[in-house]
Amino acid sequence: MGAWEQRWALPLAIFALCAGVYCATSAQRLVRPSPNNHYVHLAHAWLHGRLDIGGDPPGTNDWACFDTVSHGPCPPGRYAFSGPDAERYRWYVSFPPLPAVLLLPVVAVFGLGTLDALFWALFAGLAPALLFVVLRFLRESEQSKRSVRDDLLVTALFAIGSVYYFVAAQGSVWFAAHVVAAAFVCLYLLFSFGARRPAAAGLVLGLAFLCRPATLLLAGFFVLQAIGAARNEPRPTHGSSPRLLRTLTMFAIPLAAVVAVAMWHNAARFGDPFEFGHRFLQIRWRSRIETWGLFSTHYLPRNLTVFLLSVPWLIPSNPFVRITRHGLALWFTSPNLLWGLWPEKLDATIVALWAAVLPTALCTLLYQNTGWVQFGYRFSLDYLPLLFVLVALSARRFGVAFLCCAAFAIVVNTFGAVTFDRYHRFYDSDPTQQVIFQPD
Repeated sequence: MGAWEQRWALPLAIFALCAGVYCATSAQRLVRPSPNNHYVHLAHAWLHGRLDIGGDPPGTNDWACFDTVSHGPCPPGRYAFSGPDAERYRWYVSFPPLPAVLLLPVVAVFGLGTLDALFWALFAGLAPALLFVVLRFLRESEQSKRSVRDDLLVTALFAIGSVYYFVAAQGSVWFAAHVVAAAFVCLYLLFSFGARRPAAAGLVLGLAFLCRPATLLLAGFFVLQAIGAARNEPRPTHGSSPRLLRTLTMFAIPLAAVVAVAMWHNAARFGDPFEFGHRFLQIRWRSRIETWGLFSTHYLPRNLTVFLLSVPWLIPSNPFVRITRHGLALWFTSPNLLWGLWPEKLDATIVALWAAVLPTALCTLLYQNTGWVQFGYRFSLDYLPLLFVLVALSARRFGVAFLCCAAFAIVVNTFGAVTFDRYHRFYDSDPTQQVIFQPD
């Protein structure tokens, strides 16, 4: 076996193993299109020269309806239009479009019958493999003191000991966006350490943005890494470091180009480069978006409650446990993340990682939705790879307590991946979004 094969054998094995686990967990979902295959419809529309989906949607879940006359939302509560109304009121996919781009060649062959859940379960193997490559780079560059075994454990905790597991096994539109974004966030980290690949870092961050817009706030990590790298260079006689300016420019150009493409796509559909279409979602709680906007401190108390305090409800009869549809708190599904909060030594890399995590987390906590419907707090996937890197960099010993938490996390998230959207008796049936804690 050559040097290249030896170096990539383990990441490829991680990819194959994780993809296999996700496919096995998805089970019957793999043999039919997912019930919310918005990205398939978006790719199908593009292939037929349209930006809207060309008719009424196949369901009522999170489709954007745009009034081409008033340039606002469609009449509430309607999911089908005929005659002149069908031309006036058009249906769009409001979710950022990169996953549909990836599906284009598959949809070109299989059309609306594309087995999107199978595609995303296979794709989901990429993020754990890439996270291991990130951890390996940190170990080989002596930024991390972890062993190969430690890196494999952290990778496993991300793959099957976090909310990534239940997300990877779903296949529907919201979860597919997380799966794709997580892979590009891992690539972004790999290229950003030491600001060593600025153009590549800017490109992949832009691609993550085209799945999950909140990931754009991770840009602060690269900026701080670039500043640190410039400070380590011999300083010029006059002015600021030319390396810093060059590095930031190389990072910004591909990132800005990708963002510009997204803005063009938005403007072509809605006449507003900043409008993805979520304002036009035909949903029951549209009134709160119209009152408070998509992002507001109004939503912060509820979102923080889910993020920090949501735990399973114990009930006296079968099945003895029930979970709110808002999902479980992040610390409950991934208790090992607590090891990243107290590093043995605070260095510039750890500070830069937190400088990226905190604004991204705050952005999701200000959003009008908790992540509903979910097993655990899935919006954390916008920054979850960074949190696991922080665990690796903490230099805290992976002792008995850590291993016990790891076993707990794997059991909990396996339960979630197997039961979510299958065994409904384990989940609260409240349709109003009002119930977070167990009723009295």
